[in-house]
This record gives sequence, C-alpha cells and structure tokens, in this order.
Amino acid sequence: MPDFISSNPWLLTLMLVIGLVLLVKGADWLVDGASAIAKRFGISDLVIGLTVVAFGTSMPEFVVNMVSVADGVTDLALTNILGSNIINTFVILGLTAVVYPVVSQKHSRDFDIPLSIIAGILVFVCVAVRSPFGEEGQGVTRIGGCLLLLCFLFFIYNTFRHAKDHPNEIEAESHKPMPAFKAVLFILIGLAGLVFGGEMIVKSAVQIATNLGVSDAIIGLTIVALGTSMPELATSVIAAAKHNSDIALGNVIGSNIFNVYFVLGTSAVIRPLPAYDGIILDAWMAAIGSILVWLFVKANRERKIQRWAGVILLLVYMAYLVMRLRNAV
Repeated sequence: MPDFISSNPWLLTLMLVIGLVLLVKGADWLVDGASAIAKRFGISDLVIGLTVVAFGTSMPEFVVNMVSVADGVTDLALTNILGSNIINTFVILGLTAVVYPVVSQKHSRDFDIPLSIIAGILVFVCVAVRSPFGEEGQGVTRIGGCLLLLCFLFFIYNTFRHAKDHPNEIEAESHKPMPAFKAVLFILIGLAGLVFGGEMIVKSAVQIATNLGVSDAIIGLTIVALGTSMPELATSVIAAAKHNSDIALGNVIGSNIFNVYFVLGTSAVIRPLPAYDGIILDAWMAAIGSILVWLFVKANRERKIQRWAGVILLLVYMAYLVMRLRNAV
C-alpha cells in the first residue's frame, strides 16, 4: 500500500468504504447472474433460493475470510465471522423487532436456532480444548474446520429435505429471465467486485488497526463485521417497516449458520486459525445471542421476538461492545 494512503486516515476510510460497496454490490451481481443461469437450466426458484441466493448472502464474509487467510491475517478471519454473527443477532434482529415484532417459523425454532447455538459452542470448544490429533496450538484447526463443514453438509441436507416435505412453508422467489450474455457479465463483474472489494477491506482494516494501535480483532469485530452485515440489516429493517418481519429471522439465523459452518470451516481447512485475546467471550456471545432468540420466541404464544426483547438484544450488545473496547485499550 502506498505511503500516502497508509498514513492518511481519510484515504484509508475511503478505501474501506469503497471496498465494502464493491463487496456488497459484487455479491448482488453474482447472485443475480448465477440465478439467471440456473433458471436457464430449468432449476426451480426454490432450489435457487436454497443454494445460489443463500450462498450469496454469505459471500461478503467468505471473500473477506479468503483474503485474510491468504494474507495470514487470521485474527481478522475469525472476528469477521464471530462479529458478523453477533451483529446479526443482537443488532439486526434487535432493531427489526423494535420496528415490528419478528415472527418465527416452527422449523427455525426446532432446528435452525439450535444449530446456530451449537455453532457458537463449537467455536468455543475448538478454542478451549486442545486437539487430540497432535495439531499444535489452540484455535480452529483443520480438524475443527472439517467438523464444521460436516455440520454444514448436515444443515444443507436437512434444509432440502424439509423444503421437499413442507413446500408450502417456504416461499420461492420468482427469478426473472435474463439474456445469457448479461448473466455472464453480471457474474464476471460480481466476482471482480468481490475480489477487489475484499482486498481493499482487508488491507485498509489492517492498516487502520495499526495506525490506531488496536488489534486486527477489534477492527474485525466492529467495522468489518458491521460492513459485511449491512445487506442483512437493510433487508430486515425495511421488511419490518412493511410488516414483513417473518423473513428477518430466517435470513439472520441462516446467515449465522453459513458463516460459522461453511465460511469459518473452509477458512480453517485452508489455514488453521489460532486463538486471539478475547475469542472465548466472542464465541460465547455468538452462542448467547442465539440462546436469547430461542428463549424470546418460546416466551409467548405468538412465537415472536417482541419489541421489549429487541430492546434487550440491543442493550446487551451495547454492554458487550463497551466491555470489548475497554479491554482493547
């Protein structure tokens, strides 16, 4: 990175913002193009939604992690996922519930939310328990990454089986036809946006952390995690304002599951991710968020996250953030 950029906080911030925009828009274009191609091959809207669109929502986190792993910035790879999941649960669901109570579906209560709770606990176990297979150090090792990917395959299998057995519970989006050349162009531009955006985010985030004298972990938990979660935040809050908050819970919990089991699992298989200071608290917060959501939807007959519960989620996140930032100073 040129010295005139690395030493200028405004240029670094601009670089980070441009990277986030490229990352988010790149994911959108990639999903649109890939969905159009899939539709041309006769794949149903439901299957497209469960695969292409679902993977697309986790593309920002996936690309940031791949760039971080390639550059050896493993703290950023871990905190990007844990931070995104914490923000998804406490901030996005909290704000959404404050705008309009969030409805839950039975499958989410009985399967998706518990699987999201297990995800946070598994990260804690990977860090707290030394590997019995002779792998050095503590953190998410390759063995841990393989375990996460196996859980992800189980999640995908169960999701497709449930969609097949209960087709009326899942609404399939209607994907409009698109000329083949335009679809391919969207895919290429989307991939380029993801690659360049991911590079810009990682490099600027690391430099900002260095200039501020804080760890990569803090930047990953806050700025990067919030940036990669912006699509879910905008979608959920807008849906709540239109009284369509039922899609918010599925989007957030699904994103959390993809982030840990697929993105973090893949990252650890490529390069083991050593533990960093504060990872125990972060892993527990990710799990506690899902536990609170499960308790909130079980606490009333409507099976909703009520406004008071949304306020609690936001307050808990604020307390956690203050504590994390104080410990970083």
